[in-house]
Amino acid sequence: MNEKTVTFIVDGKEIKARPEQTIMKACDEAGVYIPRLCAFKDLSPFGSCRVCTVKVNGRPQAACTQPVGEGIVVESQTAEIQQIRRNIIDMLFVEGNHFCMFCEKSGNCELQAMAYRLGILAPKFPYMFPVRGVDASHPDIFIDWNRCILCARCIRTSCEIDGKNAYGFIGRGPHKRVATNSSAGLKGTDADVSDKAPANCPVGSLMYKRIGYAVPIGCRLYDKNPIGSDIEMKKTT
Repeated sequence: MNEKTVTFIVDGKEIKARPEQTIMKACDEAGVYIPRLCAFKDLSPFGSCRVCTVKVNGRPQAACTQPVGEGIVVESQTAEIQQIRRNIIDMLFVEGNHFCMFCEKSGNCELQAMAYRLGILAPKFPYMFPVRGVDASHPDIFIDWNRCILCARCIRTSCEIDGKNAYGFIGRGPHKRVATNSSAGLKGTDADVSDKAPANCPVGSLMYKRIGYAVPIGCRLYDKNPIGSDIEMKKTT
């Protein structure tokens, strides 16, 4: 740890961090997991999903964008905060068409895994059953808008890692969706099978073709260990 550090409290635990870190980054290094969906280790903070909501000195903040500060008190695992997260996950399920039993991403899906971690067996809100399509025009990649949660990880990955602008948001409110930068659909873009964007999609919305169901049940990413367990297994130094 560098000489310049700040000390703050998360659920009664003292954590030391570098001044430039966000609450989420500092907690990750300390082995304290804060749930998230839009946040990703190789991407700049975005703060859209709000699953990482915490209270900082009594006020709700997004842990993925909120900087650390000397002496701040962070609440993450209270009943109130956990209920906020459950409500968000519930809404993400009912606002799309997430048929987990048929989805190629099942077992590797972060949305599904987050629901399990938060103890959600079925959403409490009524399903909206939106009419959405699929773009399978590309030879190696497909988009299924039924599963999209608007986290922008594909958009940000395409720009920040792949060096492209293959995807972007269009529309507003319930009509907002991820679109491609070609009127011909995904096949008309410079998206390629070597791109990281599909791999960074947390759900089964943007995926590589011909890999579905390749990993047997019991060997998938979240079959045995809950999401966030890799962070929680870290030891504080």
